[in-house]
Amino acid sequence: MLRLAEYIANRYKKVAEIGIGGYTAVAEYLSSKGVKVIATDIRDVQTGVEFFIDDVRNPRISLYNGVELVYSIRPPPELFKSIRELAMRLNADCIIKPLYGDYTDGRIVNYKGLEFYLWNRNDI
Repeated sequence: MLRLAEYIANRYKKVAEIGIGGYTAVAEYLSSKGVKVIATDIRDVQTGVEFFIDDVRNPRISLYNGVELVYSIRPPPELFKSIRELAMRLNADCIIKPLYGDYTDGRIVNYKGLEFYLWNRNDI
């Protein structure tokens, strides 16, 4: 997943990871590269980046001021729509890296062999 972090770090200054869970490496890598990271989940997570408990299905929009990208790694398919809606409300780009076998509509990006979905803020 560090290829995803590299892709993001080369393009964005402030991002939000939705549903960070126990895999905090991408957010922490981004932070180490100077990217401002906000991480959220529905339960407390120990991470080295700014973290908030928040539910993407009913988000506290004020947490995300200035975010240029909303991304999520392996979210459950039932959250795809809510993640994209949050990005749209923020006028931000959106990346979803699904589990293998989970599909959605959207443009697939292949970055150094890693595939993920990308919606530019104008396409959401």
